[in-house]
Amino acid sequence: MPVIDLARCPVKTGSIYPEPYAGMMAGRSSLRLGDAGGLTQFGVNLVTLQPGALSSLRHWHMAEDEFVMVTLGECVLVQDAGETVMRAGDCAAFPAGDPDGHHFLNRSGSVAQFLVVGSKAPREVATYSDVDLRIEIEAGRARFTYKDGTDWAGVRDEP
Repeated sequence: MPVIDLARCPVKTGSIYPEPYAGMMAGRSSLRLGDAGGLTQFGVNLVTLQPGALSSLRHWHMAEDEFVMVTLGECVLVQDAGETVMRAGDCAAFPAGDPDGHHFLNRSGSVAQFLVVGSKAPREVATYSDVDLRIEIEAGRARFTYKDGTDWAGVRDEP
């Protein structure tokens, strides 16, 4: 059984989001466990949130299921219906195609971690609930657009 050496596991910091959203991801990092283990059909990441950090913009996936289990500390799950405090051992599932955007915030004074497991669809579209932004991913390439599908060119003034 191949054991993943966490000390040699790829760490991702920062974000592929365009600005100003990339700057909002300070204090978030993830160990790419699935990549380190050579997995190709689903992703597994251990996300670390420093106090005050958020996991992502609130989003939902068109084609990919996502499962989260808090492993350390406490974070707040934010969805359309409101907020839920989650602690170590608590789990949440986000089925593909459900337009209830979600993300996690660390409002505590301590580090929080959660394990994320998600499918790797050949083509994916994620929509960001609170901003005019979408990402289309195909063949490993990411393309940011507005929700209407036009190419991203910076934050637009809201009507």
